[in-house]
Amino acid sequence: AKVLEGLPQPPTITHQSPKDFIIDPRENIVIHCEAKGKPHPSFSWTRNGTHFDVEKDPKVLMKPSSGTLVIDINGEKAEAYEGVYQCTARNEHGTALSNNIVIRQSRSPLWSKERNEPILVQVGVSLVLQCRPPAGLPPPIIFWMDNNFQRLTQDTRVSQALNGDLYFSNVLVDDTRNDYICYARFPHTQTIQQKQPITVKVLDMDAINETVAAMYNYTNDIYSGSPAEERRPSFMAPLGQSSTQMVLRGGVLELECIAEGLPTPDISWRKESGDLPSGRTSFHNFQKTLKIVDVTEADAGDYRCTAKNSLGAGHHIIKVNVKAAPYWISAPRNLILAPKETGILTCRVGGDPKPTITWSVNGVAIENSPKDVNRKVEDDTVILNDVQTGSSAVYQCNASNEFGYLLANAFVNVLAEPPRILTPPNNVYQVITNRPALLDCASFGSPIPSITWFKDSQTSILSGDPYVIHGNGTLEIHVAQLLNSGKYTCIASNNLGTKENHVYLEVKEPTRILAQPEYKVVQRNRNAVFECKVKHDPTLIPIMTWLKDSGELPDDERFVVETDSLTIRDVTEEDEGTYTCVMNTTLDQDSASAMLTVVEATPTPAIVYEQPDPPTDLELTDQRERSVQLTWTPGDENNSPTEKFLIQYEDLLHQPGVWHNLTKVDGTKTTAHLDLSPYVYYSFRVLALNRVGYSQPSKASRQYRTNPAAPDENPTDVQGVGTEHDNLIISWKELTGLQSNGPGLQYRVNWRQKGVEEEWSSETVANTSKYVLSGTPTFVPYEIKVQAVNDYGSGPEPVPVEGFSGEDLPMSAPESIQVLVQNVTLAEVHWEPVPSSTVRGRLQGYKVLQPGAGAEGRQEEAQALSFSGNRTQGRLPGLQPYSLYTLNIRVVNGKGEGPPSANHNFETPEGVPGPPSFLRVKDPNIDSLTLEWGPPQENNGRLTGYTLRYQLVNNSNDLGPVEEMTLPANETTVTLGNLKYSTRYKFYFNANTIKGPGPAITQEAVTVMDEGELYQPAVDVGKAMPNKQVDLATQGWFIGLMCAIALLILVLLIVCFIKRNKGGKYPVKEKEDAHQDPEIQPMKEDDGTFGEYSDTEDHKPLKGSRTPSNGTVKRDDSDDSLVDYGEGGDGQFNEDGSFIGQYSGKKEKDTHEGNESSEAPSPVNAMNSFV
Repeated sequence: AKVLEGLPQPPTITHQSPKDFIIDPRENIVIHCEAKGKPHPSFSWTRNGTHFDVEKDPKVLMKPSSGTLVIDINGEKAEAYEGVYQCTARNEHGTALSNNIVIRQSRSPLWSKERNEPILVQVGVSLVLQCRPPAGLPPPIIFWMDNNFQRLTQDTRVSQALNGDLYFSNVLVDDTRNDYICYARFPHTQTIQQKQPITVKVLDMDAINETVAAMYNYTNDIYSGSPAEERRPSFMAPLGQSSTQMVLRGGVLELECIAEGLPTPDISWRKESGDLPSGRTSFHNFQKTLKIVDVTEADAGDYRCTAKNSLGAGHHIIKVNVKAAPYWISAPRNLILAPKETGILTCRVGGDPKPTITWSVNGVAIENSPKDVNRKVEDDTVILNDVQTGSSAVYQCNASNEFGYLLANAFVNVLAEPPRILTPPNNVYQVITNRPALLDCASFGSPIPSITWFKDSQTSILSGDPYVIHGNGTLEIHVAQLLNSGKYTCIASNNLGTKENHVYLEVKEPTRILAQPEYKVVQRNRNAVFECKVKHDPTLIPIMTWLKDSGELPDDERFVVETDSLTIRDVTEEDEGTYTCVMNTTLDQDSASAMLTVVEATPTPAIVYEQPDPPTDLELTDQRERSVQLTWTPGDENNSPTEKFLIQYEDLLHQPGVWHNLTKVDGTKTTAHLDLSPYVYYSFRVLALNRVGYSQPSKASRQYRTNPAAPDENPTDVQGVGTEHDNLIISWKELTGLQSNGPGLQYRVNWRQKGVEEEWSSETVANTSKYVLSGTPTFVPYEIKVQAVNDYGSGPEPVPVEGFSGEDLPMSAPESIQVLVQNVTLAEVHWEPVPSSTVRGRLQGYKVLQPGAGAEGRQEEAQALSFSGNRTQGRLPGLQPYSLYTLNIRVVNGKGEGPPSANHNFETPEGVPGPPSFLRVKDPNIDSLTLEWGPPQENNGRLTGYTLRYQLVNNSNDLGPVEEMTLPANETTVTLGNLKYSTRYKFYFNANTIKGPGPAITQEAVTVMDEGELYQPAVDVGKAMPNKQVDLATQGWFIGLMCAIALLILVLLIVCFIKRNKGGKYPVKEKEDAHQDPEIQPMKEDDGTFGEYSDTEDHKPLKGSRTPSNGTVKRDDSDDSLVDYGEGGDGQFNEDGSFIGQYSGKKEKDTHEGNESSEAPSPVNAMNSFV
């Protein structure tokens, strides 16, 4: 599809519904038709051979940019849309057709009503139970079950035929039952229909008498009236000696033979003229059905089925004829032709009988289409000569016979296009030596481009050993060798142009395992080590994987996988098996295996664990400029396995006598590859480590000297910082002796002024870590490099870093200073930034200094605020209201502060004052007192006066009404008169400015008590006559009065208690005629008690219990209440349970619901609450 993107293209059908489309009547009908083309095609439909106007049917919708139809059958009958549909897709370059799509509704009809008479049959005879299901679409699936929905057991004697009938080769008494039920399941609608149950009675004629036998004369369904004897087989289906059967090529052939006989016969099959096809043949239904799938013409012939039992055999021959619906031998293919070219469309099909082939152009029969002298039709071939631009079209080939048809669309697209190479450029192909290599060169063009290959852009490649150029342009090298690596160029050309593409071939060395793992026998709890050393192409990354018995290694930390080995620690019997080393690269792999056997450890005496003995026999091999191989012999492990070996070195040239750790290796290894530095006199030693500790060091190896070389690295942490206004100090971290790589270590310092100088200045120094450059301009950027050099050369080219020369104090101060006062405590200052040239350093910010003065000339402590960065404004918080401030601004850099700007003055507005400094009470009298105060410490403006508010506080701390008075600003005392004596007052006092009142301070004071005046009437505050009041709680007479009242209450309580214990009655009054309902008792308005009950009898409450205020006792809800045994009156009980009530002749109802939970506020109830 990507080949033709952007090019004109006739339509091509890409998706369509099947030819025979059975629909579910419960779902919408969706008929698919999708096509592609340039421009995108439009779609139309025919139904039963005539145009189907989709827009006129509101139930039919065609999807946008598609030909797919969606038919909404909601409220419609699906059969109304049955028929033959065909989709047409067209654009300006041609018309494509879909298959004829036959739409049929699935059907699951009900079983016809029938009455099944019982079937009486003699033991041993054959029997067929017919199913005859209703014809459905598609045909139903048949199965037999009983009333419990259990499938009937089938075997060689009883089985279901292909048509659904149930066959008995011979019947048994156990076959008697009344629930032989045939079921038909319709797969499309997932519904199941049930046939009426069939009753089968199997009779044993030797066991019944004539009376019973006479009972069976009413029916004709007795299969046999005499006892059945053993007999040889005969066929129940198919009947006769032979039959014929037709099957279509590619379909499924099912041959069936069902025989009856006693004993039950066995069925076997064979083909008369050869063997049954292997791989496509299967037997079903207890050998009664032969099934062959993917039928071919070779499956035609005679098939013999044989039924055999102990009395003989029977045979039936089925002659099979294989017919064929049309099938493709060579379907027509789309053609892309250049003008003047010739193209051939071939439509080769097979079939039996031979299919008829017809051609159409853009959906019109070719004989009815416009004549074209350059077009020639020869049966299954259309030849197009000398095609012209604009003659693009879609050709349809239709091949049909009585069993079906095939329809194919093939377009002819006439284009003139220069070559395009579709293979991505600069592809890299990697192959292993001696394997084939395929280099792609996919192309497109019209006419079809020719492909030419070149190697290394020079040598032309022709087909022939070792190269093959395929028709699609791919270059194949049968056996790739290292010399085949290189750059390959493919050139695609036609008469309209040429296009080339480059690809690369890399031939790699194969991966090979050189040292394979070996068979191991290891004692339990010891270590097992498998080696696996591999050689591979150095440009490929290998991945080693270990397997145990072809599976993954156990997830156990005892299994340690290293680069070229597998170590299993503390082996157990479960570790036995085959271990495989697999080395994979992206192109190939190799593997090798070995077995592990675990044996019991030899009994040993008590184990003593010690440090290992030191290694011995240190030897240096594989000596190179920068590396060496160290080999040693381990010492005795002393019963604790060696875990690690530590290799140390001594540098006899730079640090003699000092040993440094170089590397560690696993305790199972005895060699180590050591990376070395130049210009070092190495001596090595090895220490072994086990769980106890390190061994003593081994003896030192012989000395190994590495040759000097140029430095491998340069100094680090290079910086350039100036300390004075005219210098630059370049500093770095020096190299160690080991890093020097040779004698004569020096440092080449390079610098240049950034953006000004092109040439580098240089100076070489030694034995130092800094260089001072003097006479520099003030604070300018420099590029700096420091390179290590020795007698053997220079280190790698360093990367420049940036530094700055020294800073000087700023030259100028900010100008255009403005202060915007935001409120009484906040102002905002603005300034113009100074020119960057006057900063003479790295601008750190601006400093605002406020020497300032407060209100009324009060001096305040100087404050400084810093604003980082290149700011032009800042906020000044924490100002005092009604104050005069002076500020100046300075520029700050890394060196310090610049000169101050001109002073700028500003004032803050007035605010509310602070609280008065104090408030004191002086000279308290009976009805007056004097207040004294101090002015606020912070006036925050011009004081306009003071406000005094006060209110009395009574004994319960409740506050009285507030009195307020205004006092002049120049006063500091005030005397309040007409106050209440012996009374507490609370005062609130605040100062005021024109901006409002400030915070208040409070004070409390008490007037003096006049003991001679106890009951003077109260006089309001501010009246001329004073009010004298005393504290009653402190008077002796008041305390005596309270004690007498308490004693009186106690006496009353005791009297009431005695009266109640004597059973006294509560007074009642006569019936109140005003109340119509005697059960509703009103509450008295004067004392809150309930009115008396209407009965004339005295009502006595229970002693010691709470009684409703109307005098009645509420009747218990229980049915066993003694009240119910009376003849009517409310029964009353004493505390001892004796009955004290009276009969009333009429049973009274319960107390009104509204009074049940009420507690009357009467003295009686009050007493009850105490007792």
